[in-house]
Amino acid sequence: MADKSSQGDAKPEAQFAKRIDPVKDELTREQFQFIRQVELAQWKKRTEKLRGRNVATGLAIGAVVLGIYGYTFYSVSQEKIMDEIDAEAKARAPKTGAN
Repeated sequence: MADKSSQGDAKPEAQFAKRIDPVKDELTREQFQFIRQVELAQWKKRTEKLRGRNVATGLAIGAVVLGIYGYTFYSVSQEKIMDEIDAEAKARAPKTGAN
């Protein structure tokens, strides 16, 4: 194999992004602005996904709350009917000496 450096038409290797620690590395103002722009773009992308999940979660919780609320009203109305039935049963029951 021929050595890459010996070839005259060899392409330079592409540079990859390296991880930068803003605390340790001395960065220029432009580099800080670029980092902030990238962070803001990533944050916006994540919030769009989270917003949909939050809406779905809120609707699910709201449905559960409304379900419990409705069931409570339904069960309370059933208790009134049972009280009326008990009152009728007591009125129709034969009276004994024990009562």
